[in-house]
Amino acid sequence: MGVSPEIDAALAGLLGLLIGSFLNVVIHRLPRMMERQWAEECAAIAAGDDAVPAAPAEEAFNLVVPRSRCPSCGHGIRWYENLPVVSWLALRGRCSACKAPIGARYPLVELATGALFAFCIWRWGVTPVGGAWCAFSAALLTLGLIDWDTTLLPDDITLPLLWGGLIAAVLGWTGVPLASAVWGAVAGYLSLWIIYWAFKLLTGKEGMGYGDFKLFAALGAWFGWQALVPLILVASIVGAVIGIAMKLRSSLREGGYVPFGPFLAAAGLGGMAFGPEWALRLIGL
Repeated sequence: MGVSPEIDAALAGLLGLLIGSFLNVVIHRLPRMMERQWAEECAAIAAGDDAVPAAPAEEAFNLVVPRSRCPSCGHGIRWYENLPVVSWLALRGRCSACKAPIGARYPLVELATGALFAFCIWRWGVTPVGGAWCAFSAALLTLGLIDWDTTLLPDDITLPLLWGGLIAAVLGWTGVPLASAVWGAVAGYLSLWIIYWAFKLLTGKEGMGYGDFKLFAALGAWFGWQALVPLILVASIVGAVIGIAMKLRSSLREGGYVPFGPFLAAAGLGGMAFGPEWALRLIGL
């Protein structure tokens, strides 16, 4: 039981700031960890099965080590330089050693996570339900930003998110019947899989990645199959509008594509906050 909705939400917001600081680490490091793993696997295949494994040439690199450093000068970030939001403001957005700028996205991710956690606990209280939606929102925020940066949607996050939705349905935390959650996962995956292959057969190009299928399947597990149409409509419309705006400003990345995962994640967060039907109201249906 919590103290009061307002105090509980405020404390959850503070916890969210701390979690957001860790999410910044995940967003930055997880794609690089994946790339290292792929490189090691390719090297092992190229060397052959009989080759003696070589000792790792690079230092350990994961979500814990090495310590966070300034990418410009290598200065190790001290604990008091890593306080969520406060340190960035105190340092005026610059490294304490070399004065190189520190991107504003770091505190923005922390603030966004804090706001999402505060909302979840304010709405659902200090309960397993509130905790589940906090985890859901943290996963979507992380996935959306990783996909925007790298066009990758790591299985390490999408698959636990999918299973988390099914488990939450079993426990009654989402209010979605288990059958609806299961069929939501199935329909979410297959719908984008079919679109992917239809587009590829018609154009010879890949319009999206398999990570998008898994993310949409996860949304189906959390919201049920009935929510898939409104969620995909809003994600597609918002994605198209932003893509056109970026094209007009000549800011599209090489290849002229816009990752779809961030818009699926945004639709999912909107569905959490306002209910899946919000998407239909948003587009006037």
